[in-house]
Amino acid sequence: MTVDAEEWKRWTDARTAKVSAPHGVLALTGTHWLADDPVEIPGLPGRWSAAGPLARVTAAAADGLRVGEAVVDGEATLHPDTDPAAQVVRYQDVLAVPIERDGELAVRVFDPAAETRRSFAGITVFPYAPEWSVPAVFTPFEAGEQSVTVPNADGRERPLAVTGQIAFHLAGEPYTLTVSTGGAGLSGVIADATSGGETYRFRFVALPAPDPDGRTVLDLNRAFLPPCAFVDHFICPFPPPGNRLPIAVRAGEKAVLRT
Repeated sequence: MTVDAEEWKRWTDARTAKVSAPHGVLALTGTHWLADDPVEIPGLPGRWSAAGPLARVTAAAADGLRVGEAVVDGEATLHPDTDPAAQVVRYQDVLAVPIERDGELAVRVFDPAAETRRSFAGITVFPYAPEWSVPAVFTPFEAGEQSVTVPNADGRERPLAVTGQIAFHLAGEPYTLTVSTGGAGLSGVIADATSGGETYRFRFVALPAPDPDGRTVLDLNRAFLPPCAFVDHFICPFPPPGNRLPIAVRAGEKAVLRT
């Protein structure tokens, strides 16, 4: 096995471990949208609502909700995941994570005892093939970050922030994909001729940060399944216009296995 193939095998093993962790994506039991009026959330004590840009929970000390080391006794406001001061709530082994999407607040509930986690049997993948790892060049949009509206897995349309395009060749043919900048590099949402058949209906890709000349690497051996492939409660964005490759990309993750 080559060094690249060994690194890819470690990556696939790490992916399986991450999604199946006690509070990984497979543990999500629901995404509960909040409004001004307090509501109950299945599996959690207290009453939950939106408080402007924050989530709010009202509970008694006996309910056993904790924010960090503090027990919630009365009212607590919580910063969502898009805030640098993001907070989570713990209830026994359950994790409640406030999120914000397009100005709306919700609480995601992660339960290690979730059926989706118990029935998980792995991720099917294509064999590693070096020809699917190719040089790419990133060109940022002249106008900077743009917003494109795309369907999401929950049936709604939401804006997706994109910052430019990567250009590359596969089997001698030129292609481009629209990508976003964030974290340690670039990311994209893609589909291809296998999508919805041999593979899930779309996949994600991540690329290293480009060098000063825009050079990076697109390794489709590491194309990975979005969270909504594992659990229905995620609201993953679909590929933006132009991000459906006309060829069959038989590389990367294919589907979720269940017992």
